[in-house]
Amino acid sequence: MKKDIIHLLALTAILLWSSCCTNKVKPVIEPDKDIETRIEKILSGMTLEEKVGQMAQITITVIQNNDKDGNPQWIPSMLDSVITKYKVGSILNVINEQAQTRKLTSDMIKELQEKSMKELGIPCLYGLDQIHGASYIADATLFPQEINVAATFNREHAFNMGEVTAYESRAALNPWSFSPTLDLGRDQRWPRLWESYGESEYLQAEMGKAQVLGMQGDDPNHLDAYHMAVCIKHYMAYGVPVSGRDRTPSSVTDIDMRERYFEPFKECIQAGALSLMVNSASNEGLPFHANYEYLTEWLKEGLNWDGMIVTDWADIDNLYTRERIANSRKDAVRLAINAGIDMAMIPNDWQFCIDLVELVKEGAVPMSRIDDAVRRVLRLKFRLGLFDNPVWDLTQYEKFGSEEFRQKSYQAALESEVLLKNEGEILPLEKGTRILVTGPNGNEMRCLNGGWSYTWQGDKANDYTAHFNTIYEALRREYGSANVRYEAGVQYVPGFGKWQQENWSEASIDRAVQAAKGYDVIVACVGENSYCETPGNVEDINLSQNQKRLVRALARTGKPIVLVYNGGRPRIINDIEPLAKAVVNVILPGNWGGDALAALISGRENFSGKLPYTYPRYINMLSTYDYKVSEVSATMEGVYNYDARIDVLWPFGYGMSYTSFEYSDLKVNKANFTSEDLLEFEVK
Repeated sequence: MKKDIIHLLALTAILLWSSCCTNKVKPVIEPDKDIETRIEKILSGMTLEEKVGQMAQITITVIQNNDKDGNPQWIPSMLDSVITKYKVGSILNVINEQAQTRKLTSDMIKELQEKSMKELGIPCLYGLDQIHGASYIADATLFPQEINVAATFNREHAFNMGEVTAYESRAALNPWSFSPTLDLGRDQRWPRLWESYGESEYLQAEMGKAQVLGMQGDDPNHLDAYHMAVCIKHYMAYGVPVSGRDRTPSSVTDIDMRERYFEPFKECIQAGALSLMVNSASNEGLPFHANYEYLTEWLKEGLNWDGMIVTDWADIDNLYTRERIANSRKDAVRLAINAGIDMAMIPNDWQFCIDLVELVKEGAVPMSRIDDAVRRVLRLKFRLGLFDNPVWDLTQYEKFGSEEFRQKSYQAALESEVLLKNEGEILPLEKGTRILVTGPNGNEMRCLNGGWSYTWQGDKANDYTAHFNTIYEALRREYGSANVRYEAGVQYVPGFGKWQQENWSEASIDRAVQAAKGYDVIVACVGENSYCETPGNVEDINLSQNQKRLVRALARTGKPIVLVYNGGRPRIINDIEPLAKAVVNVILPGNWGGDALAALISGRENFSGKLPYTYPRYINMLSTYDYKVSEVSATMEGVYNYDARIDVLWPFGYGMSYTSFEYSDLKVNKANFTSEDLLEFEVK
């Protein structure tokens, strides 16, 4: 009975919050009267077809190919169809599906803007997945992935990543990024865990806010030439699929949705986030792209937010083809637009435009909903300054790729790598130590960066990163080439779609074992190859048996092992962890991750990173830091001796250093308090 009353009170509070906030909350971003006046003037002169076109987003591959010499170019006929005929207002994605130089990127976007301004008088909104830096600009500064930045527990690094991303993206005429990711990574199986700031809603919100402010600056109404619009994603509960697989349903209660999963999005919107992308999946049977309550009532009305909501890839179609809540593609458009979607990432054709025009004429979508959506699209373009400057001066970016930016990325990597074990204080390793580096992650830049690095899957990262140091190369620089050798034992198969494939043989493992006999310490670099989104789904989060076989064989040499784990999510290593004297989790530290590790292992720098997720011990015991009391209880004697026990390998927030700490004398300024009070804590 008591539980039912508490549940009812919580639901009542949510309903009261929603009703009280509707149209009574102060606007998150105070409207700029001049911008609003200009929006209304443009809107009043637009045809229905022009309005619908502004709500459409097409992928670049529809309108771009290569000339006979392999140089990227626009396809004039397709550009005419997309821009001139269907009035499309936004283009997304990277040229030729991989990072291009700053000059080539800006040259092509300039041509696109000239076409859009000539035909429509409205600038194009060009968006890229600029994740952990301007990751689709070949010569830009890449940072560690979000999950690493979370491991620093240092807002400054999230701010720096956002600021540098915006600066170097704008230097290539790119004003909008689908970032940051605010999905709570609370299921260790999920293949996009590494794109987020971890499992804590507080950590996620604090880091997300810092990145938003770094990317957009402190005036969301007027972004200058050094800041870009964010698109926070994926609204919401995307990181807790019941199956653990990408783009599959979650099952989250309204209470948890409000208190936990909504929180980072709310905080970032209140910090000025200008746009938002929706979760591709569904929750308790209702797809997010058709959820009026979440899109309109919670976001637009409840927060009084005038930003723009965009779909993820083809997700309106998916209401029909996958979710099956619509009776046709056209009906799917009706459901999504009426729920609150403002822009559709279509992405490969313009049938959306045809369907939406018909739906309005049929009265199935009200004109008021169209006008609201178009206002939001135009408002974003005005706030970015695109109407006045669709193309801007590119000579003002002298810090592009600078040493200043490189140092910020290196420092983030340095503070993100986590020391999990140091038995007998084997680390730091003294100068002159002879080191055998082994394992598939020991000599690969691709593994250090992960997905969204130069290409979607990160599979071509090695082509762009020859001037950076792998773990092996960094250790050679630190300890001298004569003291460090690499013998892989197990290697990844290169290429797209092959990230889980490995080459190994008894002979290759034996070569590593034999080589180890001539060295003092083995640094075994294990983990994952790069992957992204659905291709990163796995059936088993155990570390690969090939890599475990390698570690066991090396352990039999009697040489001390430093186990370096490098991957986007924790893989089960409880059976080989006891074989290692030290364990370091570098996660996905980026281009300077190898250099950072070498500095930490040698003791030139001190470890300070903390786990941003719970590292599981067993495959069937996945948990988070906020488990309930009932999940940990002593044995209850009886017929079946009931007990409950959460047994993790390392908890959220765990991380060692070379310094010994002792905490004492915890004090708080108030013994009794309400939710409105500010508590001040002191500790020695």
